[in-house]
Amino acid sequence: MDITELVTLAGAVGGMQGIVELARWLRSRKMEQRKEDADITAVENQNSRMQIDWLEKRLAERDAKIDAIYAEFRKEQTLRIGEIHQRHEVELRLTEAEARKCLVRGCPSRIPPEVNS
Repeated sequence: MDITELVTLAGAVGGMQGIVELARWLRSRKMEQRKEDADITAVENQNSRMQIDWLEKRLAERDAKIDAIYAEFRKEQTLRIGEIHQRHEVELRLTEAEARKCLVRGCPSRIPPEVNS
């Protein structure tokens, strides 16, 4: 192809402006592809952020529920320990009363057995 055929072909395609637009399109298509990729990445990042926020909210709700369960557990545990202490105190008093029981009946000077030991 010689120069006259190239000029004729360029004129048929759209002249000098057509060549300029073709060159601009060739240059900008990569930039447009990068913009599209960036938009897709931004949407994916936003979706990930929304999912992370949802998971964090769900985790916070579960933590609050677990904290409430632990508080209830500690309250019940405190009540049970208090009940055990009370029962042990009663058992201790009963054991002391058994140890101080007088073996001599009808005697005006009752002697508890622990004094004899």
